[in-house]
Amino acid sequence: MRSVDRRHQIVLGQVAATALATLVLFAAWAARVSAQAPNPTSATNSFFGSVTARPATDEALRLSLDDAIALGLKNNLGLKEAENGEKSLQGQKNEALQEFLPTITFSGDLGVHQQDLVALGFGPGVAKQFSSLLPPGAKLSEITRDDLTEGQLHFNQMLFSGPVIAAWRGVGAAQRAAHFARMSARGEVVQQVASAYLHSIAAASEVDNAKALEAADQLLVSHTHDSHLAGVASNLDELRARVELQAQQQSLIAAQNAQEKDLILLKRETGIDPGQKLILTDPAPYNDLASQTLEELRATAYKSRQDYQNLQNQVVEFRAVHTAYRSQRLPSLSFSSYYGVSQVNGAGAHGNFAAIGTLRLPLFREARLRGDTDAAQANLDAVNAQFDDLRVHIDQQLRSALLDVTATAKLVEVARSNVDLATRALSDESARVNAGVDDNLPLVTAQASLAAAQSNLVESLYQYNLSKLALARAAGIIELQYRDYLGK
Repeated sequence: MRSVDRRHQIVLGQVAATALATLVLFAAWAARVSAQAPNPTSATNSFFGSVTARPATDEALRLSLDDAIALGLKNNLGLKEAENGEKSLQGQKNEALQEFLPTITFSGDLGVHQQDLVALGFGPGVAKQFSSLLPPGAKLSEITRDDLTEGQLHFNQMLFSGPVIAAWRGVGAAQRAAHFARMSARGEVVQQVASAYLHSIAAASEVDNAKALEAADQLLVSHTHDSHLAGVASNLDELRARVELQAQQQSLIAAQNAQEKDLILLKRETGIDPGQKLILTDPAPYNDLASQTLEELRATAYKSRQDYQNLQNQVVEFRAVHTAYRSQRLPSLSFSSYYGVSQVNGAGAHGNFAAIGTLRLPLFREARLRGDTDAAQANLDAVNAQFDDLRVHIDQQLRSALLDVTATAKLVEVARSNVDLATRALSDESARVNAGVDDNLPLVTAQASLAAAQSNLVESLYQYNLSKLALARAAGIIELQYRDYLGK
């Protein structure tokens, strides 16, 4: 890519070179910004960072999913990088525009010039030849002093240049690609923030389940202790109940710690101070997603996905680069002129004027021109191949997302049934223990089964919502329809 930039500078001139270099460099940047796959770590993904909007307060901040996404779209670092990239390209477009506009400059100066006539070749012999032309008594000095005042107005206009025209078209396509890269970054923010919010909800559900089970274990310990004192339960039953209580207390501590860490990540992505207390106001959403065919989703994705439209404009960019190299064989025509006014030693001013038309025609640079054109064609072919691959990749993403939605929906159904069965089993076993039919070992086992079933339900619901977000992202409509997909 750097060698391409050097060829631009040599062949096309400084401004046209800047425009074309921008196109080539921007293509790599846009591909990075518009990536659809979620990044794994905050160390390599700017979408896990943000600009802190305000300091922490003592009052807890109530935060809904919509509020979190709005803050993410306002403060997320990855989105700000995409926005700054678009602004930078707008500046590059304005620079390229100047090549089509006339350039008018004015210069003026006032100076004193001292001339040594001898140094300029006017020796004593030459001075004698001019002495007869001077008035009586006048003497020709070998050192002269001139006061010069002058002003000049310059005009330059590029009338025709194939590389510049192609560069202008390419920069326009690059700007459109930057717009779609920014829109794709917005989709990335929505997916990341919504995922973090849903994970925090799931962590809160785990905490609530752990608290409920701890309360149940505490009640079991109290009941077993009373039964032991009454002589109807063994010391082993009481010990077993206390062990189960402490194990559940450990689970509660771990769940609370995981929830706090999830909230920190959510704050990081939305620009909320890490020390700010949060209250998440939305429960875990759930709805059955309306059935959609693969063909419908594919048509929506080709129309709505920003990375797809981004790559379409990158194809236009590289086609413009190729056209710019091919157009180096064409002549270029420019016009320049200036008008100046000069005044020497206070004498009358006089003007001077020049109008220059320049036609440049390359005569013999065929090897260089062919090399540049072939290299640009290779880059264009590579982008076209990426575009074709993206169509297949979109189809693959949609198919995988549909499979995930179907599978996780079934997992939610099974997890809910397991919770119902485990709840009934625990209730039956509690009745047997209270009636003195069983000791508390089956009861502890039933409690563990219910805890596992509840955790599985929380995780299944979280994965189901994530799969629906992934499907909306794959279709390119996550920012507009995430509420419909999640069922808020």
